[in-house]
Amino acid sequence: MIDERVTALLQSLGEVHPEACCAGAAGAEIPAGRAHLEQLLQRLFPDCRLAVVHDTRLVLAAAGLDSGIALVAGTGSVAYGRRTDGREAQRGGWGWMLGDDGSGVWITREAAREVTSRADASKSLGPLGAALLEACGAGDARELTAALHAMREPMSWAAAASAVFATIETDPASQDIVGRAASALARLVADVGAELEVEGPVVMSGGLLEHQPSLETALRERVPWKVYRLDQPPVAGALRLAEALLE
Repeated sequence: MIDERVTALLQSLGEVHPEACCAGAAGAEIPAGRAHLEQLLQRLFPDCRLAVVHDTRLVLAAAGLDSGIALVAGTGSVAYGRRTDGREAQRGGWGWMLGDDGSGVWITREAAREVTSRADASKSLGPLGAALLEACGAGDARELTAALHAMREPMSWAAAASAVFATIETDPASQDIVGRAASALARLVADVGAELEVEGPVVMSGGLLEHQPSLETALRERVPWKVYRLDQPPVAGALRLAEALLE
């Protein structure tokens, strides 16, 4: 299925003969997955110089950095670091069912746990509960759990995290969840930095960090190094890495 999608996408570009190509893909840190994509691209572009990298590598490249730490927090979460000598490290990125602490999915899950805990204790669901029920189209906590279990895509879960940010000023639990999300993301950064013995800079990317200032502020308070927002689309990193193949 993925092969078909990639093939259809590239063929839609028409008759193209690139000299160099860089693809950023989740799962590229797995040798078998990286080799498979390389082989596919080689078939489509037989005379092209190729590089397949983890998609977070594009964040650093788009920022013009050869060394540093990229932190991506959106539907999922992952931190990736690189040194000038080529050494790399990654933390997180385990997927929404197993990890992705601090991500949109994780925030929704923590909010749902808070709301169902209040329901079990026969307490008011509070502003957070009301906002989460509305976001999920549910009438009560039981309907909320049914609605969440019916969501098959992580993006649907992540979208409901808006309920937490909307009530951060009116519900203490929302503020706590955002604080814990920032701490989880800061841990990813710290662990990558410790393994590579680098102290940033840190480049932030992903929908949560780009559009939720309360989370960005909380993260900056927890990371002692220089932190930047990515001001270029990550695909700009793919262009930079492809150009490097021609040098």
